Amino acid sequence: MPMRFYVVKLGGSLIGCAKEIVRRLCILAESGYGFLVVPGGGPMADLVRELYARGMVSDEAAHWMAVLAMEEYAYLLADGTGAELVDDPSPSQGLRILRPYRYLLEDDRGLEHSWDYTSDSIAALVACRLGSDMIKVTDVDGVLISGKLVPYVRASELMGFLSCMDQGSLRIIDSCGIRCFVLNGSSPDELIAMVEELPERCRGTVICSRSLECC
Repeated sequence: MPMRFYVVKLGGSLIGCAKEIVRRLCILAESGYGFLVVPGGGPMADLVRELYARGMVSDEAAHWMAVLAMEEYAYLLADGTGAELVDDPSPSQGLRILRPYRYLLEDDRGLEHSWDYTSDSIAALVACRLGSDMIKVTDVDGVLISGKLVPYVRASELMGFLSCMDQGSLRIIDSCGIRCFVLNGSSPDELIAMVEELPERCRGTVICSRSLECC
């Protein structure tokens, strides 16, 4: 069976159980999976947002400070979990965690330096470059439209609307032709069961580009 590889955006909203998620994904990887974890910014990025809102930093400075916040979260995720930290991503079996700062310093084309492009967008850009589907692990069940969970939606349909995805990631997903599976990671056990069902079944939401069938 060919390796199943995913870029996994692990959000800061799950900081309380994030290390356990990494441990469980490491175990799952032993059965033929590859995972590249792109960390969220967590409370470190919230501080950058606060400083930006107070007019203390520019868009350019805030962009790189937020990327460094992701790097801090990467070290937190790796600490005590046995996961490898990497600066140069490539598809491979096992679980690795991206330190995004040096990687993006080399080439961050495709990202605007604005709050429309956060860690979601960075994960989508990495997935696009690797030709991989993306899993967004967050604290909600998926995408809600009019208060209802939708099983699938095109990225273009969410542009301009508030959702659990930032606007930049939707633009990248739509232009690149990849899928993003939005899954709730609040229960690591349930998350692993959902990942094992992909891509045939998604118990969250599948976001796809206009060039792909969502299901």
